[in-house]
Amino acid sequence: MQEKNIEFLEDSFKQFYFEHFDLIHVPENSNQREFGFQKFNSGMKRHISLKTDKDLHLLLMQNIPSDLYCSNACYSFPNLPMSEKDWQNADLIFDIDAKDLHLDVRNEHCCIKCSDCSEISPLKTSCPKCESHKISIISLTCKSCIKAVKEEVRKLNEILINDFSIDKNDVKIFFSGNEGFHLHVKSSSYQDLGSKERAELTDYIMLRGIIPETLGFKKFNPEKSSFPNFDEPGWRGRVAKQLYVTKSKKSESIKQIISSGYTNFQKNLEEIKEQIGVKIDPNVTVDIHRIFRLAGSINSKSGLTKILVDDLEKFDPYVDACLFNDEKITLRANCPISFTLKNKNFGPYSNEITTVPRFAAIYMICKGIAFLT
Repeated sequence: MQEKNIEFLEDSFKQFYFEHFDLIHVPENSNQREFGFQKFNSGMKRHISLKTDKDLHLLLMQNIPSDLYCSNACYSFPNLPMSEKDWQNADLIFDIDAKDLHLDVRNEHCCIKCSDCSEISPLKTSCPKCESHKISIISLTCKSCIKAVKEEVRKLNEILINDFSIDKNDVKIFFSGNEGFHLHVKSSSYQDLGSKERAELTDYIMLRGIIPETLGFKKFNPEKSSFPNFDEPGWRGRVAKQLYVTKSKKSESIKQIISSGYTNFQKNLEEIKEQIGVKIDPNVTVDIHRIFRLAGSINSKSGLTKILVDDLEKFDPYVDACLFNDEKITLRANCPISFTLKNKNFGPYSNEITTVPRFAAIYMICKGIAFLT
């Protein structure tokens, strides 16, 4: 990123943190957490110990990070190298991102940027200008994608509360600041779980490994099969609803399943898994040493804020997490697709000089589709 753009973003970020100290705090057990941060065009700095909000605010003002992180884990010695930290426990955190849903609509709001000639163009497999295959994909996530991610969040929240008996007040939903949501689970009996046990949790949530036998199908004696009831708890009940549609069709549906055979039922279950299994990133949950974006901080991939979501249905990230002001900024923009921020439409732009509000300028520069003139 050009120095002029970095200076603009750092000045904007510093002003944001000065004006919005109320949004960002050290979490519980802060003296046991590892903190880390990045600066623009720089690597990650980790193994930092912060004890109070004052320490955190001082770090923000002195370093002006592009991104700020905190561990889900608690350690005896958080500022020491990983092998010497002495892991104690870790909050359970889930990540659901639009890119992992593989939605068809995603192609409509993605474009490419060539690493060789910097040409920005509609979504293709190579650069139309120099034919290079060294391209990066830029996503300006739309509301349809966010709506789909919200549905995955609802599904996950239901499982955490109903299947894992986690108190609903211990599940906090955050917009990640870019294309998805994080679910933080605190004060639960799951904090002491290691990576292996967390992997088993993710398998359950994603409905991985489901086979006909899971649903009571006896491969060599199908007539003796014991299929789930419509109102059973957990996945058996959820799958039953997909198989039978209504209670009254259970007998008819079971006859059809048995007559179709084991292999066909197995294929049907794979389709059901795609429909109702929750599409989380399992690597995020399994990693008990991971550092996560700190709530209230800015995501440098978008200029939007990671923010607590009180009402998932009403939450609009392109309004509620877009917190910079509307001061007019002039820049050169190159973006073949349009996007919406704070209920205002922007683009498309064809390598042209334009004037936009600061919140849009920051978003565009972070996305790599604009730069200061």
